Formats: sequence, C-alpha cells, structure tokens
Amino acid sequence: MKNIMTIDGEKALVSFDPELAMFRGEFAGLSGGADFYSTSVEGLQEEGRKSLALYLELCREKGIEPRRRFSGKFNIRIDPTVHAAAVQAAAANDMSLNEWIGEAIVEAVGSSR
Repeated sequence: MKNIMTIDGEKALVSFDPELAMFRGEFAGLSGGADFYSTSVEGLQEEGRKSLALYLELCREKGIEPRRRFSGKFNIRIDPTVHAAAVQAAAANDMSLNEWIGEAIVEAVGSSR
C-alpha cells in the first residue's frame, strides 16, 4: 500500500522499498517522472522538495507543462453484475450512473469538487 504526502502543494505517493531499505516518493500529478528516496520521513520530505524544484526548473527551461491535464473522462471495465447493481443504486438515488460514480469517487478520495 502507498501513502500520500503533500510536498510544496504537490501530492506524492510514498512506499517503502525493502530491497534498498528506503522510503520512495513519486509525484502523482506531474507530466513526467520525479521520484526521490530517503531513509527517514524528514529526509523524504527534503528530497521531495529538491526533486520537485529540479523537475519544475527543467520544465521551465524546456517549455514543458509540468502537470498532467485530466479531461474528466475515463473508461472502466467491471463485472456486468456490478454494472447492473451500480445502475440500480444510481436510479434509487435519482442520479445518473455518471453522477453516482462521481460522488462515490469524491467520497473515496476524501475531497470535494
């Protein structure tokens, strides 16, 4: 399982790499890779700040958009019985399937629109 750490306003996924015996962080919303390692949480935060600053500087120099853009559209493949149950649950709540799934995602990630 990965945890989320916020570094200078950017979300980073954090995990432990047992082969290196180090924490690893990777920024989730960037258009390219910017990962970082440390043996401590404090060190991981500091390395994350350095990695992010370097990444943003390289993007500025090359004229690259540093953050991924999301359209708000995605496809999902689920079991047909789950699909049917979701349609029924949405209808029971006077919602479209898109609205119902959107609300479920907002609730799951713990953020508001």
